[in-house]
Amino acid sequence: MADSFFTSEDNLWFEPTSHTRGPWDENACHAGPPTALLARAVELLLPDQRLTRLSVNLIRPIPFQKIRIQTAIERQGRTVSTTSAVLLDESGKSIVTAAGMHLTPAPPQKMPTQHIPMGSPDEAKTGLFPITQTLHGKPAFNGDGVAVRYPEGQDHLPGPTTAWLKTVPLLDYETPSPFQKICPLADCGNAFGRNADPSQVTFMNTDLTVVLHRDPEGEWLGTQSSGFWEPNGIGLADAMLFDATGVVGRALQTLVLRAR
Repeated sequence: MADSFFTSEDNLWFEPTSHTRGPWDENACHAGPPTALLARAVELLLPDQRLTRLSVNLIRPIPFQKIRIQTAIERQGRTVSTTSAVLLDESGKSIVTAAGMHLTPAPPQKMPTQHIPMGSPDEAKTGLFPITQTLHGKPAFNGDGVAVRYPEGQDHLPGPTTAWLKTVPLLDYETPSPFQKICPLADCGNAFGRNADPSQVTFMNTDLTVVLHRDPEGEWLGTQSSGFWEPNGIGLADAMLFDATGVVGRALQTLVLRAR
């Protein structure tokens, strides 16, 4: 098994490894790694501009099979450009749509900003991924695909949670960009910030929006996640994303909540 989320023989079709399998259905992918693949696809369109926001709509379950991505530049400007991408299954059916915003970076400038120290992954302790089991018993994302460390006072139980994560690379033949690297983590906010375990309430996310104001650095990246669950069955997972230097951005997920 490749030590990556995907393998590819032609750089067109991408085959998921067991690290990408979701915990609920053995025939479906966790959305984080395919989101990273979408980020990679739109980044290739505009290499001189920086992908700053990626909004992903999960319109169907992502099949655990070969997938490919079609992309387009919607608008190319000197400062702001936009792109689109569609993830297709082997039959050509649209599974996921995405929209990217790309900004032209400026020369370094001295700027007043907030600095929120988030600690160090070296000071955190190894712990369990929030979803400790799968419904199918097969290797999945929450197994060897991701390692987790918790700062003092934090753990894998329900409630607002701060954690450090390190994942396998996106592809076995290249180094992921910083945006690609944080995408699998960004899609975990609903798990880390859940208000109850899936045996009580299911919390499926229908989308994912990742906004990064700077590139994350280092192997270990962090999430500070909270869940806002409403009686109408709609929720929001809100995750602040960070590295050892400080905050790098935010991830939002719209949730469908169903009590068991």
